[in-house]
Amino acid sequence: MADRFIINGGKPLNGIVEINGSKNAAGAILAATLLTEKECIIDNLPLVEDVLNLLKILESMGVEISWEGDRKVKIKANRNINPERIDSNLIGKSRISVLLIGSLLSRFQEFKISHPGGDRIGLRPITTHLKSLEKLGIEISKENNFYYFRAKNVQGSEIILEEFSVTATENLMMASVTGAGKTIIKGAAAEPQVQDLGGMLKKMGAKIEGLGTHDIIIEGVKELDGVSHEISPDPLETATFLIAGAVSHGEIEVRKCTTSHLDIFLAKLEGIGVNFNKGSDFIKLGPSKDFIATRVQALPYPGFQTDLIPIILPLLTQAKGKSLIHDPLYENRLSFTQELRKMGADIEVVDPHRAFVFGPTSLKGVKIESWDIRAGASLIIAALIANGQSIIENIYQIDRGYEKIEEKFQKLGADIRRVKV
Repeated sequence: MADRFIINGGKPLNGIVEINGSKNAAGAILAATLLTEKECIIDNLPLVEDVLNLLKILESMGVEISWEGDRKVKIKANRNINPERIDSNLIGKSRISVLLIGSLLSRFQEFKISHPGGDRIGLRPITTHLKSLEKLGIEISKENNFYYFRAKNVQGSEIILEEFSVTATENLMMASVTGAGKTIIKGAAAEPQVQDLGGMLKKMGAKIEGLGTHDIIIEGVKELDGVSHEISPDPLETATFLIAGAVSHGEIEVRKCTTSHLDIFLAKLEGIGVNFNKGSDFIKLGPSKDFIATRVQALPYPGFQTDLIPIILPLLTQAKGKSLIHDPLYENRLSFTQELRKMGADIEVVDPHRAFVFGPTSLKGVKIESWDIRAGASLIIAALIANGQSIIENIYQIDRGYEKIEEKFQKLGADIRRVKV
């Protein structure tokens, strides 16, 4: 049975919300437990569909997993794990399953994996992954929907990424960390989740320099140890509740977040006119008067992250003037704006990568569909300030990245409920 959200808009949000662990960080960190046969303890797991799905994939190949608490798992990838037993249907449900490639290359000389699934935000080929992995001496071929990998030995190399790809960077880190010699990744992604993975690998005994920069240097080691690691807070969930609080003209406090991961985003909010103050792990949001139109361009971290583009859109519909949105990376990132337009948003998509947003406009409740994780979050925010009732369908996409998001909004005073179709 599919679920949907029914939202009655117009209520200001007030109260306290606590942020869970990062879904994007959890994917690479769970994959990295395959790098050792020793026991790993992973804490602060977000209980979202993509993460739970990845745990099922690990179990399907024979990884031992036991829950030590509500968000803590003990993982042991013993010598009997077998990638031939991976459930390909599960691989097709989530983009983060692509991160298994790098970790499996450290354990197996030969394996195959099906093409990963993910969001409907445009073409997401793994060409960058494959080209860079070949530089490490890995032979790769494709037949039907499967990729075949052969790696007799992983040899360090200098690799220049064609794009600042987070998952390609993470795959390279995991593939080379137990390889021979030195690997230099130029044009590496610097996102918080990359830093989180690197921090975990270093605790396991890896030799890594340059985390948080665009040049990462890895000196291969023979083996890695087990580890106890806590996943960092989710900056995208933090941003979601900040925008929702701002557009509802409420007063909320976001706790257990890492504000330094959102420096550019918070600066943009300040320029728009959002009233807040912050500490290192909290943000207090007060009522704002008028919002001012702005220009937003997605850039590699520490720039404005592409996943924040849909989240900020509802705020721009309430800003005075003409805002410009530009995402040069994904050609379908803005396609979901047709759902916002059904609600009355004045949005003109100029081309697949750019859109003008005119405001302020009054939104009305309608029946709409979630296209992907962040588009779904955007629609929830819009529905919370719309006049009347909104119905959001295909909310499985939202569940992939947000844990019981409706319950958190309910605690803030939102009129939102989950119903079975």
